Amino acid sequence: MKLCRFQTAGQPPRLGVTLDDQTLLDLANAGVEDLETVLEKEDPLRFLESLVENTQSARRLTEVQLLAPVARQEVWAAGVTYLRSKSARVAESAFSGTAYDRVYEAERPELFFKALAEKVVGPGEPVGIRTDARWSVPEPELALVFNSQARLVGYTIGNDLSARDLEGENLLYLPQAKIYARSCALGPFLAVGASEAAARAWQVRLAVHRAGQVVFAGETEVGRLRRRFAELGEYLFRSQVFPHGVVLLTGTGIVPPDDFALAGGDLVEIHITGIGRLKNPVVRV
Repeated sequence: MKLCRFQTAGQPPRLGVTLDDQTLLDLANAGVEDLETVLEKEDPLRFLESLVENTQSARRLTEVQLLAPVARQEVWAAGVTYLRSKSARVAESAFSGTAYDRVYEAERPELFFKALAEKVVGPGEPVGIRTDARWSVPEPELALVFNSQARLVGYTIGNDLSARDLEGENLLYLPQAKIYARSCALGPFLAVGASEAAARAWQVRLAVHRAGQVVFAGETEVGRLRRRFAELGEYLFRSQVFPHGVVLLTGTGIVPPDDFALAGGDLVEIHITGIGRLKNPVVRV
């Protein structure tokens, strides 16, 4: 089942459940307007199913603006979780390639803060590339959604934009390479109820459009992710408290060639089977 946040003109954000590719049910009519109300339930899927049975207010998706499926959650990210990502980051780093090589096999994963909820870009909104970077790329990723009790309650699509030249120059520049205005996009839906085994069978596809042409495309499988979802969640919640839950980007297995960089005016399109399609234009920030 797919949950979404949406907005109509002059109205505050609301929650909906998609029935198909064209319609959604407005959960406000069932008295549910807060994302945490759903995600903190013992069984969010069963709770949503009960709401759907008793909610008749359908809207067309074309009549609403879909929002990022986060309200107050922080967004974090895991790195070097795919072999392809490890190889690329070793190659790009002039000084510290061995650090990436070692963390791929290490017991402890690489985890870093990415964005506050209010800074997350939603479907159709512009994502950004730094004006002081020459080599910026999209990073299409499966995002795990945990509630405050560290239970994995859903999945969404993430774009963890990165300035590879800054990160490659020095590991200490990682926050500048990863955390800046419009550097994190999520959406369009939050898939609830899928097992890890089912999610690992999903395909991840990326296409970058420029002037009406696809200038880069790639694909991978979630199953190539080295670390288990529970392992990533367990390390994320160590010595941490997330009172509103947290979203964790799980790393990318699609890395463009070294001669490719995003440009203003590009359109980034990420598709993950089981969730949907996230599209964002690119601007310089």
